[in-house]
Amino acid sequence: MTKYKYMPSEGLAFGEEKDMERLSDYAKQGWILTGNQFLGYRLRKGEPQDLIYSVDTQQDADEDYFLIFKEAGWTHLYSMGDIHYFSAPSGTKPIYSDKDSLRERFEQDKRFCGKYAVHFLTIVLGSVLLLALAEYFALPHFISVILAVIFGMTLIPLVFTSMPYFAYRKKLRELA
Repeated sequence: MTKYKYMPSEGLAFGEEKDMERLSDYAKQGWILTGNQFLGYRLRKGEPQDLIYSVDTQQDADEDYFLIFKEAGWTHLYSMGDIHYFSAPSGTKPIYSDKDSLRERFEQDKRFCGKYAVHFLTIVLGSVLLLALAEYFALPHFISVILAVIFGMTLIPLVFTSMPYFAYRKKLRELA
């Protein structure tokens, strides 16, 4: 019998609610969230439980931060940097029960993604400009190769930061 299962994620910016619902459905079948894996979640086989899951983002989370959730009935499962995963028995009051606090969280997440997207966009555009200049001035081929590698290596993080940025912008518009 398999002890672990992988569940792909739709991405927190795109399908957080759906992911949390699917995790709850799996918990009812005895598949309990234990961590993240590449673009998804790691589940462990155990006793079926009626759980709900939630995610919060908080920089520099301290003991008081986690104590607030504990007192509200939420169990901290694990953290990945500034992203914190929680579970609670079904029926527990949601972490975000009002639009203002949810808006604040989405605004914070949008700013975080946007900050990095701007950095990566600057590098991508700079490498394209330098590639054009290298071609125009007929610089040695190895310079073009290096610039192409830089372009390629920053294009992926640009996508993974700019797409969530625009998804959070959309969520904020929908909350308005």
